[in-house]
Amino acid sequence: MLERLKTILPPWAHDWLDVIVPGMQIALIVLAALLLHYIVRRLIRRASDHYQFPHELLTPVNAVVRWLILGGAALLALERLGVSAAVLWTAFTGFATVGAVAFFAAWSVLSNLFCAFLILTVGPFRVGDHIELLDTAEKPGALGRVLDINLLYTTLEDATAPEPGTLLQIPNALIFQRVVRRWRAGMPVPPSKLHSEATPAAGAAESAPAPKAASFP
Repeated sequence: MLERLKTILPPWAHDWLDVIVPGMQIALIVLAALLLHYIVRRLIRRASDHYQFPHELLTPVNAVVRWLILGGAALLALERLGVSAAVLWTAFTGFATVGAVAFFAAWSVLSNLFCAFLILTVGPFRVGDHIELLDTAEKPGALGRVLDINLLYTTLEDATAPEPGTLLQIPNALIFQRVVRRWRAGMPVPPSKLHSEATPAAGAAESAPAPKAASFP
């Protein structure tokens, strides 16, 4: 292609071909990546509306798609600039090694992210439900109404706390590893599981004994 252009263009423009042609190729790669990203985002949004996926999943899915497309475009652009495939492979393996180390170092956080994805996808409970976490089917645990489900925590309004409005932030991985008792939104929770105010002591309920009459000699 360069030889064909050199036969068409004047001699003074031949030195610029080594800059113009790769620049145009990189520009086309960037435009193609942006167009592909736009199309994939629209497809994901339509699939989410059609299959009623939770909206909380759109942000991480779009982020993964965006980085994959941008990473592929960056590799193609580097190849157009003359970077050899061996150098790219070495860089990729280096980044993969660092990523693997970081993955194991941040496993607790990533496990919460993965469990959040499963909770939002499978739907063992929803915002507005009352849930109780159990170590076993008989041992009671945290009980409350689900207020929010984010990528790290599930927030409950504690139904057993004396003060109303007490919140519990439980890691998603901890919830996913427990037995969950669920009351759907609108279903009453048994009163025996809710907090009951302390009854006055039996001694306080009784009237104080009358003072003894004074005796005179």
